[in-house]
Amino acid sequence: MTLSRRSALALGSAALAAPMILRATDALASSGSVKVLAWQDYIQPNIAEKFEADTGITLDLTTFGSNDEAESTIRAAGGKGFDVVFPSITNAAGYLDDSGDSYFAAIPAEVNVDNVIPSFLRDSAGLGGVHAGEQILLPFDWGTEGMTLNRAALDIADADLSYGDLFRPGTEGKAAFRQKSAIMGIGLYLDATGEVPSNRMMDVYKSEDDARRVWGEVAKWMVERKQHFGAFWNNATEATSAFTDAGCVIGQTWDTTGLLLNRDNADFVYRAPKEGIITWLDSFGMLKQAPNPAQAVAFMNFMLQPEVGGMFANNTGYNSAVAGAADYASDDFKRQFNEVYTAEVLGNMWWWQADTPFFAPVRNEMVEIITNA
Repeated sequence: MTLSRRSALALGSAALAAPMILRATDALASSGSVKVLAWQDYIQPNIAEKFEADTGITLDLTTFGSNDEAESTIRAAGGKGFDVVFPSITNAAGYLDDSGDSYFAAIPAEVNVDNVIPSFLRDSAGLGGVHAGEQILLPFDWGTEGMTLNRAALDIADADLSYGDLFRPGTEGKAAFRQKSAIMGIGLYLDATGEVPSNRMMDVYKSEDDARRVWGEVAKWMVERKQHFGAFWNNATEATSAFTDAGCVIGQTWDTTGLLLNRDNADFVYRAPKEGIITWLDSFGMLKQAPNPAQAVAFMNFMLQPEVGGMFANNTGYNSAVAGAADYASDDFKRQFNEVYTAEVLGNMWWWQADTPFFAPVRNEMVEIITNA
């Protein structure tokens, strides 16, 4: 499924800047606690402190570094133990119990759903946000995975940048990537060159045989060039350390890695590869067995405020899915957004699709091959 990119942008759209309207039910939860499972960098101290000050609710925060980690945590507990969880929306299938029912509840009527950018809410259904006819996950933020490079060490023009540059001469021992993502980026590169046809990597979603054919060739190609492996990463901290500690000069990374490095050192830039920047959509929802449902609704409504959406964007470098968050974004954030997301880039995004049953198991096999090379 293809989202409407221009209408999805969290920046530069005054028409989307609608004020949040508090509902009377928000006042029902003004004490107690809420148990939240979120990505490591999502709920930073300024947001946590504001939430507790504004609501009187204590935030009990647990963080994770990957979707696999979050899914295993919830599945091991049988869908218990937390109120609100922040999965990537395409990983919704990982939160189904043995009967095929979701651990997530239908979004409560008290949640300010209208604060989500309309096109994101509309298109979230095909990406995993709707289960059994009910909205169970709300779009929260979106971002990309492209290329971070140190231009002082490796000067590549924006128009020429490619996923294949991870393996160009001069990057031996200095390329960083997350294996499960790099097999998609390199797959896009090998499809573009005609070396491994894959219908722009859509074939890996088509069948297990197709996934094995495409990913098998991609993994083989990468292993044959393993001398370029500099650092593997699986979370934001590791991605940054690949450049600051391990000496990498190029890497396939999340946007926040390159953008935050750039704020400290202008030599680092984050840019879109010409094969198409990989784009993801994260979400949040309330578990059916949430121990504190009223507090969960209050937390979700707090996070759906435009001001908080702006704080989140400034903290992380990710783009909020909250309408009006652009009004609260910093000048630094807006500058970087405009540098990276040109009209050409926005017209050439590659979106993660909803996982199929064979997708993760086959991909994990390929990750092991690359990791153990």
